Amino acid sequence: MKLPRVVFFGNERLVSGLTYTDTPILRGLIDSGYDVQMVVANHTDAKSRNRRPLEVADLAKAHNIPVLLPAKPADIVNELRAVDANCAILSAYGRIIPQCIIDVFSPIGIINVHPSLLPQHRGPTPIETTIMTGDKTTGVSIMQLTKGMDEGPIYGQTSFSLTGTETKFELYDRLSKAGTELLFSLLPSILDGSIKPRPQENDSVSYTTLISKSDGTIDPETDTAETISRKVRAYLGFPKSRLSHHNNDVIVTAAKSIPAPLENEFCLPCAQNSTLLVESVIAPSGKMMTGSAFLRGLR
Repeated sequence: MKLPRVVFFGNERLVSGLTYTDTPILRGLIDSGYDVQMVVANHTDAKSRNRRPLEVADLAKAHNIPVLLPAKPADIVNELRAVDANCAILSAYGRIIPQCIIDVFSPIGIINVHPSLLPQHRGPTPIETTIMTGDKTTGVSIMQLTKGMDEGPIYGQTSFSLTGTETKFELYDRLSKAGTELLFSLLPSILDGSIKPRPQENDSVSYTTLISKSDGTIDPETDTAETISRKVRAYLGFPKSRLSHHNNDVIVTAAKSIPAPLENEFCLPCAQNSTLLVESVIAPSGKMMTGSAFLRGLR
């Protein structure tokens, strides 16, 4: 039996600054036999930071699936109507989908894979925000897309505990796998109508915002060691965590809060009498090195 016709929206990059060579959801749709009619990727992210084409585009082209890169989703409403798909799947697309596009896939609509436990961390940067806020648990929500930002009803969620040491890339990898597994476990029941989405509870809503380069600035005078440690883990890749130390601008790539300074280690006094151990940096020369090696170079 031929599986339903679907359209895939997304770049399959859940976090900024990461070039990820796998495309688990699009690949899963293809490998599972779904009739993928079209891939729609974000026009502004058509190439990665190292100028390579999007991995979803490479995979789609390898399977003769058309790839569209519209400046605005509404620009391709006619093309989407023409394929007459049963539904669409969206993951890390990076743009607001207007109601006219959602309506194309009625009655099922667009199924969204969101890397947080909605209604917490709605918006564009849930993974970074999960780390920055020190959450103890996180997870993935499979939801029906609506015109409101991540406000749609939920088909299902999966959650797991956090150690408090995860980097952005590590958390991305875990959420990507969890989201893919949950989507494919629910998709048959969503498509045949045997499960219906439930409205989100609005008593614990929170929103995330876009991250800018200035967010990565480290200021030990105002930030505690724990805050800086979270920032370093959350902002790997982009915007990176930048520190000016004795007129040397470095990118901190690993750091943690410790009870007291350690001899011969790169330790910084921080706000509220806390201490940060800088474990690794990218020096002004561009070379990756341990914090202690950088300190020895300064001396």
